[in-house]
Amino acid sequence: FAMAATDPQVLALAAQITESREQDIPLLLLKLKGILSSPSLGCEESNKIKQDIYDYGLTQYCLLVLKQDHSQLHGAWATAAQLAEILSHCCVGLEVKEDPEEFYRKFLPSVTDSLLVLGKRLQARFIRAIKDKEKQDFLHWFQIVTDAICWLFGGHIQLAAHVLQNDRFLQLLITDDVETAIVMMSVLHNILKINSSVLLQVEEETLHSVLDELVYKLSSTTNPAVGSAATKLLLLVAKSCKQLVQLLTAHYKGLKGLLSKQWTGKGFDREVNQLLDLMYLEQSSGKGEMQKRHEAACVIQAAWRGFQTRKRLKKLPQAVVTLQRSFRAKREQELQHLTKQKEDEALKLQMQLQRQRAMRLFHERQLALLKVVHASQLNKYMQEMEEKSALTIQRFWRGYRARRIFHQQKQSLKEYKAAVIIQRAACKFLEKRRRRRPLSPWKEPRGLTDEQRLALQQKVDDYIKLHPASQMSEERSKELHVQAQAKLAQFLLRNRLDQRAAQRREALLAQVNTDVELLMNAPGLAETTEKDFGAFMSRSIPVATKARQAHNTMLRYTRWPWWKKLGDEFMEDDAIPDDAINTELETLFIGGRK
Repeated sequence: FAMAATDPQVLALAAQITESREQDIPLLLLKLKGILSSPSLGCEESNKIKQDIYDYGLTQYCLLVLKQDHSQLHGAWATAAQLAEILSHCCVGLEVKEDPEEFYRKFLPSVTDSLLVLGKRLQARFIRAIKDKEKQDFLHWFQIVTDAICWLFGGHIQLAAHVLQNDRFLQLLITDDVETAIVMMSVLHNILKINSSVLLQVEEETLHSVLDELVYKLSSTTNPAVGSAATKLLLLVAKSCKQLVQLLTAHYKGLKGLLSKQWTGKGFDREVNQLLDLMYLEQSSGKGEMQKRHEAACVIQAAWRGFQTRKRLKKLPQAVVTLQRSFRAKREQELQHLTKQKEDEALKLQMQLQRQRAMRLFHERQLALLKVVHASQLNKYMQEMEEKSALTIQRFWRGYRARRIFHQQKQSLKEYKAAVIIQRAACKFLEKRRRRRPLSPWKEPRGLTDEQRLALQQKVDDYIKLHPASQMSEERSKELHVQAQAKLAQFLLRNRLDQRAAQRREALLAQVNTDVELLMNAPGLAETTEKDFGAFMSRSIPVATKARQAHNTMLRYTRWPWWKKLGDEFMEDDAIPDDAINTELETLFIGGRK
């Protein structure tokens, strides 16, 4: 039933495109123009054919071809322009019933973007073209594409805002070429005619960009066609919304003078005068509004100043008291500073007088001594006095330096003692808590449920199936057991022999070390006695000597004062510090063990 309702031409074209090569598809898609422009079609039949074209994906084919490199197509830019026209005609009047969200939100904006990209490329080719024939062709194709864009947003009004916000549209509009600029301003004129409030729906940055470009065209060119198109657009913008008139008056203050001086008498005085009247009317109403706002601001400021004045008058007594208090405090501070300064000067003067008096007494004493001391003893006396003076100076300097170092280390010593106390308390607390910690009650292991048991049994069975055990006879098992026992006995016997050999080596090393140390500590041959010979002839005497030395070392350690054992607060009672007796015990060997 569906195949019978489909147009046979669309069906045949779809089948032909499916079986054709990729480079032949654009030329085949041009046949859609003949199908759509058939004179025998009515409105309903035309919409039905557009629906069939969309259902068979021919419009999607057109969109994909427009996204390709147009210079590689058959017919190049002419084919691309005709496909753009066909695509816009296929989209207008089409009512998609299945998945309309995809069509209106994704497909139509994608078509608009592709047409704007194609227009931008044609505009660039037109500007770079040198020959007149090429320029005419590119301008013709550019007009076809812009007409297709106008036809598209004319059938779908919601696309007008999308076209206006597209960066490609602003790039097309911002050009110094006269022909393409006029074409793009006609596109903008059609947008404003179809949807006059579209400028209020776009972003503020886009609105300012469009108005800036229109005003720039009026100020930078003398071409009447460009000036007429820009003036008509600004007039249409001003008529569409009063807010836009305020924007033009506020942001483009030199626009009125530009219109009246440069574009009066150019053949479109009616549009210029209408735009000037709207702007002057808005300016006059704006002045009245500004006057009212100025008067209201004056009233608010007068009320605020009165409130602030009354508030200051209420706080004036308190402010006077505060000022007097601060003045008296400052004067007292200055008086204290002057008094302290005078005291310092008097102290300096007194110290200077004392120093002079001491120097005078010292010199008088020296003169008196010179009279008493004999001339031959004078040098010796002077040397003794210099030594005593040097010792006195050194003693005072060492005391000063020691006091300064003590004050510097006092804080760190206090912190160290505090840290030791805290650590001692923390260690005691942790030890008590460890000793008082009760034993955790026995918790029986949780049993498996029936489901877990069955799952575990299933895993075991699967593992056994994947890794089957090798079968072994009883005789073979006994034989392997006997071999393992024999190898184990052989290993244990060899290990016992190795241990005895190692023990013997250690005993020999201990003996050698002891002999070496005795030889190092032995007296010279001239001082040797019979007792020394006995120490070297006997094996037990060196061991006893080393044991006695170790015993004496441990006794000295136990007799140390408490301040030498500050770091050993938390040692066990039976622990022996290795650092203290390491030098004595590191060469002592008893029973062949180190």
